[in-house]
Amino acid sequence: MRELRTVLPYFRPYRKPMFWGLVLVILANGFALANPYLLKLPIDALTANAGADPGAIRRTVLNYALLVVAISLLGNAARYGMREILNGLSRRIEVDLRNDFLRHLLRLDAGFYNRTRTGDLMSLATNDTLAVRQAAGPAVMYSANTIVNFVLGLGVMIWISPSLTLAALAPMTILPPIVLWFGRAIHNRFERIQEQFGALSTMVQENLTGVRIVRAYAREAAQSREFDGFNRGYLKRNMNLAYVSGAFHPVMGLLTGAAMVVVLWYGGRQVTTGTITTGDFVAFSYYLVLLGWPIIALGWVVNLFQRGAASMGRINRIFATDPAIAPPADPHPPPAGAAAIEFRNVCFRYPGRGEGEEERGTAGTTASPPEPDRLVLDDLSFTAEPGRTVAIVGPTGSGKSTLVSLIARVHDPTSGSVLLGGVPLTDYDPADIRARIGFAPQDTFLFSARLGRNIALGLDPSTAEPALHQRIRDAAAAADLHDTVEAFPEGYRTRLGERGINLSGGQKQRATLARALATDPPVLILDDVLSAVDTATESRILQGLRDEFEGRTAFIISHRVTAVKDADLILVLDEGRIVEQGRHDDLVARGGTYASLLRRQLLEQDLAGAA
Repeated sequence: MRELRTVLPYFRPYRKPMFWGLVLVILANGFALANPYLLKLPIDALTANAGADPGAIRRTVLNYALLVVAISLLGNAARYGMREILNGLSRRIEVDLRNDFLRHLLRLDAGFYNRTRTGDLMSLATNDTLAVRQAAGPAVMYSANTIVNFVLGLGVMIWISPSLTLAALAPMTILPPIVLWFGRAIHNRFERIQEQFGALSTMVQENLTGVRIVRAYAREAAQSREFDGFNRGYLKRNMNLAYVSGAFHPVMGLLTGAAMVVVLWYGGRQVTTGTITTGDFVAFSYYLVLLGWPIIALGWVVNLFQRGAASMGRINRIFATDPAIAPPADPHPPPAGAAAIEFRNVCFRYPGRGEGEEERGTAGTTASPPEPDRLVLDDLSFTAEPGRTVAIVGPTGSGKSTLVSLIARVHDPTSGSVLLGGVPLTDYDPADIRARIGFAPQDTFLFSARLGRNIALGLDPSTAEPALHQRIRDAAAAADLHDTVEAFPEGYRTRLGERGINLSGGQKQRATLARALATDPPVLILDDVLSAVDTATESRILQGLRDEFEGRTAFIISHRVTAVKDADLILVLDEGRIVEQGRHDDLVARGGTYASLLRRQLLEQDLAGAA
């Protein structure tokens, strides 16, 4: 239950409605507990005046009956207000918690997402926040309801007969250990359910995202069988919880029934001896029934609190994860214009998977042995002068994408430093650095929104509509996309499917390039962003971008050497090291790795042309 302490700050903005909600809890229970006493009074009056005028007796009964109706109406009105306020408050807390959770996720670094499954995060943002809401709303409401009902009802029962109250509560002495045992059992089982739900969500997400691959390899039946295994595991864990939760209510009912047996035996003796009146006995029995509901509801409340605690514990583990890339306490202001970018003895290692971390196979999630860190960049040193174009070439896996990711602080170097204007990037706020960079990554990603909105992603939404639309069109024209978009029936208002599925590979890459250009950034990074277009189209687009490169520092990654021959500086990477650097003509004259790559690609083009 300690995990739920982190929910308490979310109640602060709603202290006033919380106060009035609790006031209505007291009023609703006060009115409910008045009814048994109102039942006692006419019974005692009838008993004491058995031979009185029948008309007077009818008037007495009618008056009490009308009073019971009025009290019931007031009590139910208070109960409605109680539910409306406290349950509505919990909905607002759920929204606030989910907003904070997403904001925190957006602050976390790439390493976190490399080791965390998307399905687990989706489960936390939906299923777990729902469980926390139920703990913060219905559970709190029914807890207050139970406490008020128990205290007021117990007070009236003691007032009627202290000895009968003591006898009736004797079976309840074994309640605390029962509640503790059930609470622990529910908590543990629900936590395992949420873990399985995360694995289930991950598999659904992966299969829907990769449905074309599943179909291409005719794996529908195999994936369905694997999903059935996850689903049955989820069912089994839910059934284990149902067995425990299902036993809780009968146990509570058994204790209440035992208390009622005691009241019938001992209370009946007190009526016959004249210790209490018949009305007292009826009212006491009624109060015991009312007291039985909080005891039974206690099981449901404990269930909700334990589920909420298990879910909040899972969410707290994410909140406790600090981003590896965070702003410094006193960030350095970024340079106003273009500035030199320097790599100084930079090394980078991708962290291996630690011992006991899980990997998903065909049988589900299994613990895997530790993997060592993997060296990707080894002692890189170079300087990209302001306003210059730097091209990075090399074989697959040589570290090209990792190199440019360090400029945008997607990762930080393991050793050495990257400097902007002579100041290490770690001295700047990462948000300030990324705002200066137009990044078109190798893995194109488009949102399920209109095409124009995708291109305008990095632009200020308060920009006037005409200026915003003009900037979108200019960026698309520079990316050789404008004419293609104009041919679409809805133009820039074309709504894209998931990840831009209704665009071709080349169109998606050019849309990503347009998005990077639209913000007019001082630094432009193109990570093999034109690999899906043919060589001639890539060369034409890059030639057309010459005007866009003016006044900004550009980094271009390409597998095609012919596409980067006009760069001011070409870096040739191999196995994480810079093996050559210089201009195109100089590198060709050396006859090294760069010249070898060029000859191979020219030969491939000749063979393709001959075919």
